[in-house]
Amino acid sequence: MKKMMTTFLISAALAFGQGPGGTPPDPAKMIEMRVNRLATELSLTDDQKAQATKIFTDAQTASEAARAAMRTAREGLPAAIKSNNTATIDQLSRDIGGATTDLTSVESKAQAAFYAILTPDQQAKYDSFAHRGPGGPGGPGMGPGPAGMWRRR
Repeated sequence: MKKMMTTFLISAALAFGQGPGGTPPDPAKMIEMRVNRLATELSLTDDQKAQATKIFTDAQTASEAARAAMRTAREGLPAAIKSNNTATIDQLSRDIGGATTDLTSVESKAQAAFYAILTPDQQAKYDSFAHRGPGGPGGPGMGPGPAGMWRRR
């Protein structure tokens, strides 16, 4: 029960993008928390933890442009809505869609790279997490961003 509550609290903190004290954790801290939780759930070796940290750090770096594009588009939507500027709404919607596509691709590739470093036993355990839904062992959406990997089957 205690482990489940701890997992819930970490998931909630990540889901709302906030760490202790209401401040958003930096990407390195989020990756550290993610790897630690995966290490606990899957009994990762030190080498696997190092590889996972690199995989998720590289994915975070690769997704920065898409995150910035999404943030910019979302910030522009309220003004376009208030001014009934349908052309801008359409463009910003396309921008958000493109950024979502990019994030999904980056995160999926990171998940694939992570899965490849697991042993068959770890892969079997990891596969069972898909039934948990978003909040599985890697955190809400399995990573930073709106286009996560854990979805109910």
